[in-house]
Amino acid sequence: MADIEPVVKLIDALATTTGTNTTDAVAWIQEASDVLVNTTGGLDVFYLLFAGAMVFFMQAGFAMLCAGSIRAKNVKNIMLKNILDACGGAIGFWTIGYAFAFGNASGTTKNTFIGNSGFVLKDIHGGGDLIFWFFQFAFAATAATIVAGTVAERCKFEAYIAYSLMLTGFVYPVVVHSIWSSNGFLSAFSANPWLGSGMIDFAGSGVVHMTGGITALCAAKILGPRIGRFYDADGNELPEPVTFQPHSVALQVLGTFILWVGWYGFNPGSTLGISPAGYADVCALCAVTTTLAAASGSVSAMFTDMLLNRRKTGETMYDITMCMNGALSGLVGITAGCSVVEPWAAWLIGIIAGWVYIFWSSLLVKLKIDDAVDAIPVHFGNGMWGCIAVGLFASPGLVGNAYGSTNYGWFYNWGMGSGDGTLLAIEICGILFIIGWVCAIMIPYFLLLNMFGLFRVDAIEEEVGLDISHHKGAAYDMSGPSEDAKEKYEISTSQRKLVVPKDD
Repeated sequence: MADIEPVVKLIDALATTTGTNTTDAVAWIQEASDVLVNTTGGLDVFYLLFAGAMVFFMQAGFAMLCAGSIRAKNVKNIMLKNILDACGGAIGFWTIGYAFAFGNASGTTKNTFIGNSGFVLKDIHGGGDLIFWFFQFAFAATAATIVAGTVAERCKFEAYIAYSLMLTGFVYPVVVHSIWSSNGFLSAFSANPWLGSGMIDFAGSGVVHMTGGITALCAAKILGPRIGRFYDADGNELPEPVTFQPHSVALQVLGTFILWVGWYGFNPGSTLGISPAGYADVCALCAVTTTLAAASGSVSAMFTDMLLNRRKTGETMYDITMCMNGALSGLVGITAGCSVVEPWAAWLIGIIAGWVYIFWSSLLVKLKIDDAVDAIPVHFGNGMWGCIAVGLFASPGLVGNAYGSTNYGWFYNWGMGSGDGTLLAIEICGILFIIGWVCAIMIPYFLLLNMFGLFRVDAIEEEVGLDISHHKGAAYDMSGPSEDAKEKYEISTSQRKLVVPKDD
């Protein structure tokens, strides 16, 4: 009864002030309430539109980063693949992907393996539902784009389209359903979350980045390295791996900054709204933790690499690639826990992310797995670290604000004398599920493509470059003026009269 009293007093005051009866006052309040609801709903739709557009703009960042990281003879190829990521992702996620990820035709609260409604957005009409599809599509396209850089310079175009559709239409949606839908067995949003909380992966260190990263690892292993990377023309192992220098550091840096900016849609936007009470606080925290993790990851990777190089060679060198990929590693590492860790923890997570990147990058070289843009260390290595970091650093108060859960980071439990590692165990189980599911589907898929000769381009085509062999010519016109034009210019200049200005 105490909750109704303020409303009754407001109605009486309005009736007295306006000289109307109580019924009119109630109608006026109802109308004002409806306007407020529509306004807040529209605000949330616009918020998600803006965040989704920023995530989609990350496709430009991936395109610039990939193009800058490879050799000039393959730029057209990688650019086209990035464009088709968006196209294929949209079609795949519209037709079946979204339904598999979030469909729940029966309205059951029980856990299911895969969604079963909403194919081609059937019966989905409201603005909130449609904008949610758009936001999730941008995430699906991101997962597919991660693979493009890894297999650059040697993957057939047909194979790329085939596995991109498979990833966005089936493999990725199952991961999404399991961890983000209300019916997923690992979902924190389930009616009865596993072990009391489910897996906390706020914006997708595991769901998006690990899925794309492990797919890239499977593809790179089966596809094999680029010609001349680890072996000579006769197949003999080289004494030292050959590093193919990027053709444009400027494009790499541009792509890195675009991705960093896009992450402010990726992480804060994963609140999925801004009007409900407390959502703005979560959004603001995500922006801060995202910034700190990126900055500390960049510095950590660059200076650690500098110290390792000084110890090995005696020279002090600062590698801009380490600086860029360290920042991206920090961004991936904080994505899972950006809403549940304190700023100091985000800073520490970023530092460790830089080290994780260096470790995985070195490990791939030792294993002779060729990743043209180091996407596997950034996305797979740090996707795992991001999920583990949640299990270690998730703050009790912040977990309660964002998820309403009582499970939090092991360090906090340990500090309270408990040692309860429930959340950490859930995160590790989520990691193992993602690895197991993606490998179970994508390894046989890639092996089939390879068996039928659909996966890798011909050696001669690879040597001359995919732009010339597949895309009607090189990306850059480096021909210069013709010899005839040069000769005419030389004759013209020789016939000119040199005029020397006279002194006054």
